Amino acid sequence: MTGTRGVMDSVAYRPLLFSIAYGMTGSVSDAEDIVQDAFLGLTRAQQAGTEIATPKAYLTTSVTRLGINHLGSARARRETYVGEWLPEPVVVTGDRPGPAEHAELADSLSMAFLVLLEALSPVERAVFMLREAFGYDYQDVARTTGKSEANCRQIFARARKRIAAAGQGADSAPPLARRTEGEELARRFFEAAEGGDMDALLGMLAPDVVYHGDGGGKARATRNPVTERQRVGRLLVGGIRRVLTLGAALRPAWVNGRPGAVTYDTARHVVSVVELDIADGVIRAIHSVSNPDKLGHLGPVSDMARLPENG
Repeated sequence: MTGTRGVMDSVAYRPLLFSIAYGMTGSVSDAEDIVQDAFLGLTRAQQAGTEIATPKAYLTTSVTRLGINHLGSARARRETYVGEWLPEPVVVTGDRPGPAEHAELADSLSMAFLVLLEALSPVERAVFMLREAFGYDYQDVARTTGKSEANCRQIFARARKRIAAAGQGADSAPPLARRTEGEELARRFFEAAEGGDMDALLGMLAPDVVYHGDGGGKARATRNPVTERQRVGRLLVGGIRRVLTLGAALRPAWVNGRPGAVTYDTARHVVSVVELDIADGVIRAIHSVSNPDKLGHLGPVSDMARLPENG
């Protein structure tokens, strides 16, 4: 009974555990599997008579190390990935709040931040994310990763340099006022895109805006980043116009803690998810995921954007 009660009490840690696992993998389904495996490990340890003094520490350590192991095989798959790789989107909408662990995902795990983490080794990623995104002190980072404190400090410094070299510092959650401002900007942005108002659209895009698309070779998407405000604007208006003529609809959503939208077809099946990276009152980056393999956790996936299979 004690072991069962301990596991039940530990369920309160699930949002944190999911956030760590998702930060390590960039995959909702893999993160959920890792969290489940961690809980199974806790149950087995307690049933075997092992005394677990702090279940939270046990579970976060387990999730982090399972994530490190997972990245070994994931890296090989991503090296052969077709087009740009983006994380599976974590979506929260007004009519679809989703599981608590998704809704409470740390806002710092935006798509841009997770893409930057791809430049790090699995251990660097774990150390940097625990320290930078979750605020762990070096003692806890060392315990969780199995490294010494001194080593963790060196790893973090090295990882931070690599992240900075990639062009951006660590992400941060937007304050409430900026979240409200971002939500309003997103609303006007999607209205302009749907209405084909190019002038209004361009006024909301940063001069150096970048559009990233992920179709995984299975759905319509750009293979490489699209730059220049005019090109991005034309791409957005043309793409949205095409899906709207097919009866699709855009619904506002929070995607990885950022304003965005989900496109649904007439049967309410998911076509794609878009996240807007907003700073200083303009949109500096757009991330769009249409790969059907990365949308299944949101519900039935539409065939609207699918590419025909070869052969």
